[in-house]
Amino acid sequence: MRGVKLMKKLSFYFLFILILSSCNTIKHVPENELLLTKNTITIDNVQQNDEKLNELLLQRRNVRVLGALPLSLYFYNLGNPKGSQDVEEWKVNHPKWYNLFKDIFSEKQSIAVANTFIGLNQWYLNNGQAPVIINDKKTNKTVQNLENYFLTEGYFRAKVWSKKDSVAYKKGTVSYFVEKNKPSFLDSISVNIRSKVLDSIYATQKDKSFLKVGDQYKNQSFVNEANRLVKLFRNKGVFHFNENYIEFVNDTLQNYQKTKVELGILDRLVEQDGDYVSKPFKIQKIKNINIYTDYTYAQRNEPYLDSISYNGINFYAHKKIKYNPKYLSQSIFIQPNQVYTDSLRTLTQTHLRGLRNFKSTSIRYNPYGNEEESLEANIFLTPREKYTIGVETELSRSNIRNFDISAKFSVTNRNTFKGAEIFKLSFSGGYFNSRNGPGWEIGTNATLEVPRFMVPFGLHKLVPKSMQPRTTFSSGLNIQKNIALDKQNISVGIDYRWNFNERKSIQLELLNAQYVRNLNVDNYFTIYSSEYAKLVEIDNANPNFTLPENTPSENQNIVRFMENILTDSSFLASNPEEYRDNLNILNRYSIITSDFLIPEIAYAFTYNNQVNIKDNDFSYFRLRIANSGNVMGLLSNQTNQNDQKTVFKIPIAQYFKTDIEYKKFWDLGQNNVIAHRTLLGAIITYDNSAIPFSRSYFAGGSNDIRAWRTYDLGPGRRQPGLEYNIGSLKFLTSFEYRFDIAGNLKSAIFMDAGNIWDITNSSLVDGESRFSGLKSLTDMAVGTGFGIRYDFKFLVARLDLGFKLREPYLADKRWFQNFGFSSAVYNIGINYPF
Repeated sequence: MRGVKLMKKLSFYFLFILILSSCNTIKHVPENELLLTKNTITIDNVQQNDEKLNELLLQRRNVRVLGALPLSLYFYNLGNPKGSQDVEEWKVNHPKWYNLFKDIFSEKQSIAVANTFIGLNQWYLNNGQAPVIINDKKTNKTVQNLENYFLTEGYFRAKVWSKKDSVAYKKGTVSYFVEKNKPSFLDSISVNIRSKVLDSIYATQKDKSFLKVGDQYKNQSFVNEANRLVKLFRNKGVFHFNENYIEFVNDTLQNYQKTKVELGILDRLVEQDGDYVSKPFKIQKIKNINIYTDYTYAQRNEPYLDSISYNGINFYAHKKIKYNPKYLSQSIFIQPNQVYTDSLRTLTQTHLRGLRNFKSTSIRYNPYGNEEESLEANIFLTPREKYTIGVETELSRSNIRNFDISAKFSVTNRNTFKGAEIFKLSFSGGYFNSRNGPGWEIGTNATLEVPRFMVPFGLHKLVPKSMQPRTTFSSGLNIQKNIALDKQNISVGIDYRWNFNERKSIQLELLNAQYVRNLNVDNYFTIYSSEYAKLVEIDNANPNFTLPENTPSENQNIVRFMENILTDSSFLASNPEEYRDNLNILNRYSIITSDFLIPEIAYAFTYNNQVNIKDNDFSYFRLRIANSGNVMGLLSNQTNQNDQKTVFKIPIAQYFKTDIEYKKFWDLGQNNVIAHRTLLGAIITYDNSAIPFSRSYFAGGSNDIRAWRTYDLGPGRRQPGLEYNIGSLKFLTSFEYRFDIAGNLKSAIFMDAGNIWDITNSSLVDGESRFSGLKSLTDMAVGTGFGIRYDFKFLVARLDLGFKLREPYLADKRWFQNFGFSSAVYNIGINYPF
């Protein structure tokens, strides 16, 4: 035992010394060299911190976390850039270690040890960041970059110089100084367009020019104007036009502060007999459209044996055309006898990719015969595999399931009904060991995604096909045995989605119905044993009633025990805390054991201005409004003993639910990102309905308030300790600072705050759980922590460690009472929490 403790101490001291040595930032800085610790840019005696200017610096100090810690440099310093490169070199550099392993084991083991140390050393170097050494050549090149930048901004007399300073041993800074002097302004703009066709098109949108007399000279204005002209002419039918035909002549000879600009647009150059001949541009029309539905590069020269013509579009296939031309043509926005436009070409390609039926899509234009004003569009489609198979496995553990292994098998069928539909059928199964013994779970789910609106009465015309309308039909069945009360779950859905534009999308869930049936309600207290343990404490405090044993046969008697407690006013007066616990348990029992029919209709609006997956500076907003049971409740005249509307004696869930989520991301540069999320959700019932467990809110977990486990927090100021805590109102806000450590190894520091409350006014809910206006905001829980993430490119593996800052259920002091590793919560997750 003493030996184990000694080994732990030695390991700790070794690790501490290793980390301490790596924190020496100048460890691998050569003599007479300086580690770059700071860059400054001063413009007209004012120091600037503009990211655009910082990007011009060829040397920037090592990446730092929170502006202070160069973790990637520390990681690099764990290695040795002068270390051994092969076994023979390691043998020479470390003869004692090599011979020790050779004498104890064998030379084969010595070689293995050498390779291990060599590989580990190289891994540190490859994944860390080497010290940035001040390089005079790069400094001078940066000066040129700054001079060129201010030239592009119209400062033709700008002066730039640099200064290097040594601030400590082997550490230095570089300062850049800029005197802009007076800028140049656009004094006059003349236009010389040779082609009459182009000149007439230009005149129609001349007022939209990015070049205006009196504006300061900026290169970007000329770039924007060139892009505008290319887009304008090509969208007006001038297929052969590109930026090479545009020239800007700038004259500043008389006065550098006044720039005279001449915009020239040349005629088209056409090759004839080895020479280039100038010809005026013309507007082209599309005469012919060909779609090759099974194109591959390997078969490009083989004959197409099947062909169909539909609405002036020709469809071809090497063997047999497998796509219905009627439906495939709905993704083709290029039409015969239509003037060529770039926008419709892009829209067509976007829609074809959105079908998710093709590996690649290519649209090429060729001259049509000998007609100079006519084009032929050729669309080449390479299909994906018709059938694909997916297999997923998962191993997990929870506070209910001690051991859980599950698998999912799915089959995807593309172009199911020859209209580019995607049908997916999946089967899932699991085996687990719970507190109630072993159990199993099986399920099946089927979805059919149709790339158009499937609605009667011509309603599909309300949403143009340019918005990529999609319809999804889904159904599912899930059966559990010996867990969650042997629940059966049947779901059916009809979902409509479309993109209002590039940033806005809309989803209409016309039907999102779910039927939840519990077959083994009597097993409730056996599974949720902590709730029965609370009842034992209540029983010890109440001499008037006796708690039955925790067996399935006594389940109803346990429920009667709780109901009797509620009628005992003397017990309420003498034991208010136990009375409240009894109320909470009965309320949870009522929700979890209830069967429900949930016929939900929902509308969702999403705004997302993220340009691509690498864009780390964007906003996201989503609003979802749902109603359940409104129509079915009006049609039904049946009720149960709780005066709830029913269908076939099944209670109908009747509620309105709203969820609002906002996310904002700030890119701080060098892969440092601040991420924020705020979520507000509320569910309100009517006609005496209860809230289904599956639609309730919970707090805690890997994507929520990470200092608490899932379902462990709330509602309100209620003490934790039971398996499931749910509410009907939720507020959550999170901030996360994300940064790189080394290579694909990343980290984050986060803070989460929020809670759940009850707003149903149910008699089974205690006062501490209710939302009582603004004063309930003092029930907010606050957690903080840090996380380690590894980016595998296709997913991010995540481990977050959460610490409790503020616990709203504590009676007196709520801050920092359980702030430590002993009370920390470890969360394992896939991808980022938001």
